[in-house]
Amino acid sequence: MISIKNKLALGKMEQAGTLLATIFQELPKHINVGVSTLELDAWIAQQLAVKGLVSQMKGYHRYPYVSCISLNDEVVHALPKAEKILKCGDFIKVDVCASWKGYCADMARSFFVESSDANACALQEGALSALNKGIEAMRVGGRLSDVSAAIGNEIERYGYGIVRDFAGHGIGKHMHEDPEIVNYVDSDKGPLLQVGMTFALEPMLTLGSPEVYIAQDGWTVKTVDGSMAAHVEDTVAITENGPKILTRL
Repeated sequence: MISIKNKLALGKMEQAGTLLATIFQELPKHINVGVSTLELDAWIAQQLAVKGLVSQMKGYHRYPYVSCISLNDEVVHALPKAEKILKCGDFIKVDVCASWKGYCADMARSFFVESSDANACALQEGALSALNKGIEAMRVGGRLSDVSAAIGNEIERYGYGIVRDFAGHGIGKHMHEDPEIVNYVDSDKGPLLQVGMTFALEPMLTLGSPEVYIAQDGWTVKTVDGSMAAHVEDTVAITENGPKILTRL
């Protein structure tokens, strides 16, 4: 069942999203050669505390960190580690979910460490474009399948692999709520979209095969063929005037 948020709930989610977006705005200053992903997680944890946000990742199924920080062929859910040191040219994906006064916002962005190659840049562009197409489809009277199709069609237009094992989701009081939002064209039309629905859209795409596996740590999702992967995410609300992105300034 998809929960419908009232104005009070949406206001709290918007505040959570705004505060989270300000952290991401400052994050590139800390993404440098020689920095470990564990150090980045510690900085994010400190920023969450300063802004009055409560991590929704730490403790989730005993997950020990406030962020997932995935590099290169890691798609999502990678554990921050002291021994994972950023190198020039790394493609880094940072995913954080936090709440403000009991309501959540979920956000992920991709960054380059100092430099990037043309393939990685195009992959990042395709991920953001697919996310934006999905957001545009979040309109009253449409169906959930319209959102999935918009994302999937854009990824296919770029010619990238679509990771099918993981998906976007509803969000509100909890980090993960109904419904699941796949990133490809689904034959099931799904429910009608209504004012007050809030979704976390998160395209996941690869330069090569879309097949993935979970590493021995039980969390990190990697591409089977070792190809580069991209992941971006925004929390979005459906309003009478169209989609409202809660995790952008």
